Amino acid sequence: MALKLDEFIEVAHRHSAAEAEGDLAATLATLDPIPEYHFYPIAKRFVGMAATKRYYEHFFSHALPRIRGYELHTEWVGDAGVAQEYTVTVGHADGTQSAHRVLGILTPGVVGLSGERIYADEAMLKILLGPVWNELEVI
Repeated sequence: MALKLDEFIEVAHRHSAAEAEGDLAATLATLDPIPEYHFYPIAKRFVGMAATKRYYEHFFSHALPRIRGYELHTEWVGDAGVAQEYTVTVGHADGTQSAHRVLGILTPGVVGLSGERIYADEAMLKILLGPVWNELEVI
């Protein structure tokens, strides 16, 4: 890991804040040049900045506006990553809402984050990924 632990934790927190604020440029600025995002339990991923940008463009324009609230349950910090466990409440077109447990693990890279591992049910992953869902490759 090129980043020192305190630098990594600072980048991870900037990344989470930029995501919550819907700031595409600030979010992408926290990443290494070739990030990898892995999704479980479906065991699929995307790799590269172009795919990452498409993911966040969808996330900020379609997924984030549907999020009615979230609660951070806990955070673990170590050399291997910053893990954050949330319950995320999502609104649906019919006026109903659903709650989803999500575990995101931000992974350290050379100059920023190397990417993320996201654990969630398939319904939540489809909300997060939108059209990028069809671009995922098997891990």
